Amino acid sequence: MCSPQHDLMNVSFIALGVLLVVGAAMTGGCLWRRGSAATGARLLLAGAGVGFALAGLAPADIHENQHILGAMLIMATGNIGLLLAGFGLTDRVPNPLRWVTTLMGITAITAFGLFLSHHYLGLGMGGMERVAAFPLLVWALAVGVLGLIRQAPRIPDAMVAGKMTQPARRS
Repeated sequence: MCSPQHDLMNVSFIALGVLLVVGAAMTGGCLWRRGSAATGARLLLAGAGVGFALAGLAPADIHENQHILGAMLIMATGNIGLLLAGFGLTDRVPNPLRWVTTLMGITAITAFGLFLSHHYLGLGMGGMERVAAFPLLVWALAVGVLGLIRQAPRIPDAMVAGKMTQPARRS
């Protein structure tokens, strides 16, 4: 049941969970509107972060019930949070990303329902589980990259071209 690198996988789940909670807490006004949809999305996404950490702290081969609880938190709270995020993201987030966020939430919730009802659509249990869990990860990556791009310092064109001189030294 365990891969050779299971410890690394578990640590990555814990780190992902912590970062998701921190991200939900710290993105405030730069990413979210004011209101119940945004607040609910952030709380639910933080709940998914707790689920990731729990899944990493309780490997399935040792603490199966706690691991399953973590997985359910990821897919339930994370997917509903993802759906709400589509309505709670600020207008500074590009409109296509807001629409895709909502669509990913709908897809993930549908896949979670199919997973719970044992309808795997030919993907198998593990495949459907991933369809239910991966949209949140893809979304978090996309929003993180967007945040990094927007926060990157702007380098003047002259400096990029190598034409900028060093400032004069003061004595």
